[in-house]
Amino acid sequence: MKRSLFGDLWYKGFRSGSPLNLFIALNLIVFVVIGLLSLLTALGFTDVRLSAYLIDWLAMPADLGELAYKPWTIVTYMFAHQGFFHILFNMLWLYWLGMIFLDFLNKRQFKFVYLAGGVLGGVIYLLAYNLIPAFQPKTATSALIGASAGVSAVIFAAATLLPDYTIRMLFFGNVRLKYLALVFLVLDVIAIGGFNAGGSLAHIGGALFGFVYIKRLQNGRDLSLLFRKKKATRMRVVKRQAPKPAVDDESPAEPNQELVDRILDKISQSGYESLTQAEKNTLFKASKAGANEHRP
Repeated sequence: MKRSLFGDLWYKGFRSGSPLNLFIALNLIVFVVIGLLSLLTALGFTDVRLSAYLIDWLAMPADLGELAYKPWTIVTYMFAHQGFFHILFNMLWLYWLGMIFLDFLNKRQFKFVYLAGGVLGGVIYLLAYNLIPAFQPKTATSALIGASAGVSAVIFAAATLLPDYTIRMLFFGNVRLKYLALVFLVLDVIAIGGFNAGGSLAHIGGALFGFVYIKRLQNGRDLSLLFRKKKATRMRVVKRQAPKPAVDDESPAEPNQELVDRILDKISQSGYESLTQAEKNTLFKASKAGANEHRP
């Protein structure tokens, strides 16, 4: 039976099994709720600033005393946004780099990198605003909001794992992930002296986590295994080898972009495990040849 538009979006966000879709959906829902509450106040239905009240309960305060009463905000802050362009660019970068991440790593690792990167970004923010004299005058009135730290963790994890992987960007052409990550890092360092110093510090914390996570993974230690229910054994990482072609492998020697895009769409909807052996071989050949370039 054909699903409605809302049903299709709900399925992709909450029932497809994709953590990328789930995190994007959660961010969008919170953003819409905040916007609707703002609309109620703007139209005069209530004098209470409901959206500000909700944001106050989601944003992570810099003041440690206030944080003690709202400890959940170290997680909820990374699912709340103010401003259309704030959420737009965060979700676009999360989608583009999250797709690349999930092409080579698994869902558990993606969830861990996003969430742990966001937490570390929050911790860096707290340390700076409570220990660095230049920020201390603003500690009592500052709060952190937005998914940028988690997104930075995903970006830097992908760039560390695949530094020479290229994406095609408007006006810039093909750009390697290592250079894209470097530009983000430089901009964030410069922005520490600007009006959004706290956000930039959180970005750097997330980026640091993404980098360290992949380095540890390459050395045989998958930090995401710490949160499995059963005791995890030490993970050994080996270089991925080209899969042996199956008998029914009809994929072309040099897959075209349209075919690769269809396979990536299938991954985003149903996960990597849903691919046939032929599709997996096609994706591998495309990644080796650089044919599966994402186009932001």
